[in-house]
Amino acid sequence: MRKRFLPIGIAGAMVIAGIGVHAAFAAPSADALIAEVYGGGGNSGATYTNDFVELANAGSAAVDLGGYSVQYLPGAPTASSKWQATPLTGSLAGGARYLVQEGAGTGGSTPLPTPDAGGAINMSGTTGTVALVTGADPLTCLTAADCAADPRVKDLVGYGTALVHEGSGAAAGASNSDSVTRGGTLADTDDNAADFTAGAPTPQNSGDGGGPTQPPTTPPTTPPTTPPTGTEAKIHDIQGDTRNSPFAGKAITGATGIVTGVRDYGSSKGFWMQDPNPDANPRTSEGIFVYTSSSPTVAVGDSVSVAGTVSQYYPGGASTGVQAITEITKPTVTKVSSGNPLPAPVVLNDTSVPDAFVPSAGGGSIEDLPLRPDQYALDLYASLEGMNVQINDTRVVGASDPYSELWVTVKPKQNPTKRGGTLYTGYDQPNSGRLMVQSLIPTATSPFPTANVGDTLRGTTTGPLDYNQFAGTYALQARTLGTVKSGGLQPEVTAKASADQVTVGTYNVENLAPGNPQAKFDALAQGLVHNLRSPDIVALEEIQDNNGATDDGTVAADQTLTKLTDAIVAAGGPRYQWREIDPVNDKDGGEPGGNIRSVFLFNPQRVGFTDIAGGDSTTPVGITGTGDATSLTASPGRIAPADQAWNTSRKPLVGQFTFRGKKLFVIANHFDSKGGDQGIDSHLQPPVRSSEVQRVRQAILEHDFVQQLETADKKASVVVLGDLNDYQFSPAVQSLTENGTVLTDLVNTLPAKERYSYVYEGNSQVLDHILVSPNLDKRVDYDVVHINSEFANQTSDHDPQVIRLRP
Repeated sequence: MRKRFLPIGIAGAMVIAGIGVHAAFAAPSADALIAEVYGGGGNSGATYTNDFVELANAGSAAVDLGGYSVQYLPGAPTASSKWQATPLTGSLAGGARYLVQEGAGTGGSTPLPTPDAGGAINMSGTTGTVALVTGADPLTCLTAADCAADPRVKDLVGYGTALVHEGSGAAAGASNSDSVTRGGTLADTDDNAADFTAGAPTPQNSGDGGGPTQPPTTPPTTPPTTPPTGTEAKIHDIQGDTRNSPFAGKAITGATGIVTGVRDYGSSKGFWMQDPNPDANPRTSEGIFVYTSSSPTVAVGDSVSVAGTVSQYYPGGASTGVQAITEITKPTVTKVSSGNPLPAPVVLNDTSVPDAFVPSAGGGSIEDLPLRPDQYALDLYASLEGMNVQINDTRVVGASDPYSELWVTVKPKQNPTKRGGTLYTGYDQPNSGRLMVQSLIPTATSPFPTANVGDTLRGTTTGPLDYNQFAGTYALQARTLGTVKSGGLQPEVTAKASADQVTVGTYNVENLAPGNPQAKFDALAQGLVHNLRSPDIVALEEIQDNNGATDDGTVAADQTLTKLTDAIVAAGGPRYQWREIDPVNDKDGGEPGGNIRSVFLFNPQRVGFTDIAGGDSTTPVGITGTGDATSLTASPGRIAPADQAWNTSRKPLVGQFTFRGKKLFVIANHFDSKGGDQGIDSHLQPPVRSSEVQRVRQAILEHDFVQQLETADKKASVVVLGDLNDYQFSPAVQSLTENGTVLTDLVNTLPAKERYSYVYEGNSQVLDHILVSPNLDKRVDYDVVHINSEFANQTSDHDPQVIRLRP
């Protein structure tokens, strides 16, 4: 469940883990927002014949709605639920209203005022979610957290008992006769329950004050009667020699070029064009994207002249840190000729792409710095934005994903892993050769290829260089796409342990819930039994409660664990027992209603669990005794669960085990996610890692607990493991280990090319760890078992890990 706009090291499941049920959406809108929602139209007792959504502009400047839609989701979505979308047109004047008419019923006596846009969505009169969305593609989020993480959502209103809403609760009081409305103040605090009140519906259209202009027409292919106005400018003039266009916000005419790519899907429809007569400045791009909002009427090879408005478009808003895309919007397109040869592509390879990634601005914006394409990879890509580029025989370093994307490297010698990926070795080494590849070829004509890490994208892949609006990174939009040659990568199987070794593993199972397909349980079981050889103890992360994302107060997870342990037995593994502590409802972060937690599985034929009463979701575990008598005060227990370090985050689970008469203390972790961090491709450099503050505090608390345990018993056998959501070189992990004096991070004992457990945006990196007390580091064998992160077919987005230990 990958999310978009994530900084390095974040998977969808982890982003969810960092967002609570009351997660804020985008900053409250200063302009266009949802003012009123009515789903009772045409129902029994209704006055109006149709449902409607009314928008308002809280600002003074007009908002172009041509790239927006209004979307609806049922109040209690299931896994099969789909958003329905109504595209909008025209503009919303400052202080004005805009009426979107939706489905009609058989009742009601009064038609709505003339709508400004219309659809046929049949909304519930009592419960549902309405969103104002950038683009017309239906949203895919089905939880409040996922929708909060989707940058396309400009405003969102849940009403009645809707599970997807902003703030503390949904807007109350909706019925067949009542709408929910913000009122005249247009309050927007990102809390639907506080911002909306119920009352008789009051639909207003643009005639009640400002509103939409005429819908955009299909771009003409012959010169208009009245020539468009603006400054005549070539593409390189528009692009300029920085990331910001000198023509931003201005009208231009006479931008000429050859169409090099057409995008007729998604929310960003338009085409790329490139001037075949470049200037002599390597900093200025000769290509640009023309945003048409509707299906383009041009074809590759057309020579066109374009007039319109230059826009610096920040997907999701500038506050996200993403770079702006220079576009021409509201275009008037004149086709001059067809069948022209395309400008020769710029070849991206090991010699043309610099090793250095991006200049530093001391944390400020690099947007106004002159581009230095010969020194920095991101500057090179910015100087080629919209231009025709080419890659040849590139190695895949990020497997194909559900969004029809894959990652390659054009610098094959840059930090290669043992299995064909690209290793992320430090904040100053983001690997400049990585490049996303997408396809402009219709899937009906040529399905997007399935590729694993280490495969080769053979032949020539050519197309415009785009800045991907969802991932926040540069992407080659392939007009011609190479073929995949398999590198033969296979899932790993760990070595067999000897009888006198206890085996301990960790596995993030990615939001496992009883409602997941049985195939996921079976695949997880096969991985645990076959690839990990049935560890004696397993720490699992992201076990959800018995009804998954349904937020009804359920916190028990016995059904989830029964289904998993039954699958393990069916796969030939042992009958595991488990120990865990149910969290306080909605207090541990993760998908709202899911109540994810860490869990111990253990094989009672091999190890014993010392049950010590007193552990619960709010009571901190302590340490008693010294030497051989050292013990936990509760087993299982939680470390400092009331400390603010664990706000909306999983609490560490501590257990006391025995193996052949020896004690083993195990701490299972799932630290706070990286949600909110700026991406490595950010226009703010270096990017801010704001989530790091909470993980450092978490690490210090756990460090102190482990240190206390090791002080009580200098021979204590301690294993700390799990998804720390941070790198081996990060401040958080360094705070936990204290440079190896309190804990040894075993990933550092592997050969450098094997230090990874997760692949994100083509970077193979470490998020999962197993650490041991220093007295054990010479008695342990450690293995990251690569079965997921490098493959297009994944059971989880994390690779599990296991140790073989003689305590």
